[in-house]
Amino acid sequence: MLSQYSDLELAINTLVTEFHKAADDGPTMNTTQFQTMISNQLPGFAKVHTTVDNEDGLAQVLQQMDVQSGQNISFENFWTLINKQAIQLFGATHKEKNIKCNCLLQ
Repeated sequence: MLSQYSDLELAINTLVTEFHKAADDGPTMNTTQFQTMISNQLPGFAKVHTTVDNEDGLAQVLQQMDVQSGQNISFENFWTLINKQAIQLFGATHKEKNIKCNCLLQ
């Protein structure tokens, strides 16, 4: 059934599915669930941001996602992180082509 969708649609479906799986099918996840998801599903991000495993580094990542101290992480917060990572990855892989991505969430 999913084969009728494009690669991009399947990728979006994967992001949403993995978020909710990590959140135990809830609308938000706690920081422990987030850290587990990052290390399992975004190992490249985890490798670059090894500080996600400690409190200070985790606090910085949560701040990037606009998550307040003690607040759970919503999909909207997670999407903010994905947006920032997509821009960084695009910039790192397209330097030689002189293409810039100015895709920022408002």
